[in-house]
Amino acid sequence: MTTVQGPPSIADRLGELEQLKELARLGADPAATERQHAKGKLTAYERIDLLLDPGSFTEVEPLRRHRATGFGLEAKRPHTDGVVTGWGTVEGRTVFVYAHDFRIFGGALGEAHAQKIQKIMDMAMAAGCPLVSLNDGAGARIQEGVSALAGYGGIFRRNTRASGVIPQISVMLGPCAGGAAYSPALTDFVFAVRGISQMFITGPDVVRTVTGEEVSHDGLGGADVHGSVSGVAHFVHDDEESCLAEVRELLAMLPSNNRELPPAEPGGDDAYRRVDRLLDLVPLDGNRSYDMREVIAEIVDDQDFLEVHARWGPNLVCALVRLDGQVTGVVASQPAALAGVLDIDASEKGARFVQFCDAFNIPLLTLVDVPGFLPGVGQEHEGIIRRGAKLLYAYCNATVPRVSLVLRKAYGGAYIVMDSRSIGTDLALAWPTNEIAVMGAEAAADVVFRREITASKDPGATREQKIKEYRRELVHPYYAAERGLVDDVIDPGSTRAVLVRAFAMLQRKDADLPRRKHGNPPQ
Repeated sequence: MTTVQGPPSIADRLGELEQLKELARLGADPAATERQHAKGKLTAYERIDLLLDPGSFTEVEPLRRHRATGFGLEAKRPHTDGVVTGWGTVEGRTVFVYAHDFRIFGGALGEAHAQKIQKIMDMAMAAGCPLVSLNDGAGARIQEGVSALAGYGGIFRRNTRASGVIPQISVMLGPCAGGAAYSPALTDFVFAVRGISQMFITGPDVVRTVTGEEVSHDGLGGADVHGSVSGVAHFVHDDEESCLAEVRELLAMLPSNNRELPPAEPGGDDAYRRVDRLLDLVPLDGNRSYDMREVIAEIVDDQDFLEVHARWGPNLVCALVRLDGQVTGVVASQPAALAGVLDIDASEKGARFVQFCDAFNIPLLTLVDVPGFLPGVGQEHEGIIRRGAKLLYAYCNATVPRVSLVLRKAYGGAYIVMDSRSIGTDLALAWPTNEIAVMGAEAAADVVFRREITASKDPGATREQKIKEYRRELVHPYYAAERGLVDDVIDPGSTRAVLVRAFAMLQRKDADLPRRKHGNPPQ
């Protein structure tokens, strides 16, 4: 007797579906997972689990497969096609994510792979939510030719359209070579992990062939290179766990999109507490160094802040902080590095940070102790005029609430650039230790009184007298306040309370730029 096989039941179909999804998560080749772990790397799904709140991830197109043929591709069509896409939450707020799966085609991008990424980018834009990319891929899928390259073009276009609309964060957790490196470069923040992150346009083999230079993968494009030399990476970590934890911390301080304010988080720190330790932290002598990060810690909530680009352009500190629970961007001179002068790297670092804060409604606090721009043939030839102007342009273009505070020195063009009253800061404050002038009294005396000093019977004594005279007339703490260029000279111990009140007053600031398609910032 023959048994007739009936159609599959719904239970059969559900079992099949569960099996397919589990296979996609585990990977078709267990050895590939072992190789990933052997390199000290997590899988795409493990990374997403660390990034998002537990149980919140919803995957999109987990069963997608490529349709390419040739070079044996038709025989290898794994689900997900090497990229995991979807959304979940971070601290309860929706975040979209895509993660390359290096176990499948080395995470290389093909047509279907690119379409999945493009879809999730479109969804993030439509929902008005941040997008995080977890990058671990070998570039374009060579077997798919120009279709793969076109896929990158679609991603770059979406990165650009999303710029200033939703926060975009790139996390480098493996190789990223060739054109693939440009997507992270178009995003707002780049995270890198030592030992596994590598970014470069042309690899060591090509460099050796073309230029004869010998360099390792890490030496060419490792995490530390991009964190301290090129400035491509904003944050550098020793392992994936701490890296993804800081991505969560950053997301918690950012608005979901440019139509929202950053999330407030009232804490237990007294908004109006005095900060008298600042009197000891900042030496009265303008030639003595100190660490501006200690000043920032004293002022902000719970002495906690998130520094951006900590190891690149270290003579300028950029950080996200909270003042009375409100997210604020801080741009500060750093006397502990190059005496706090502005140079090319610091200017570009500051400009990028100011533009980001302005795009996402984050108020700006500028702490000033700057002796000027860094002099030198190298700086001039490498474009300090053009590149230094980026910071000036960014401030002049910013419409968010802006407060500047001069702690000690503020000389020359650098004083103007660091959000002075003349370029539009809403409130200009200073400590009674401030020296706002074209240049320091010593240098000014040498220029203004050069002939008198030279003709004097005692040049040294005459020079000292002229220095005192110049300082008495032009460099005293109240000169700028008398002319309305400083709104108030404040007690350093009251700094936190004054700043909290100032930003509370400015919270509803309404400022518009002239109608235009866009500006043309210095490049």
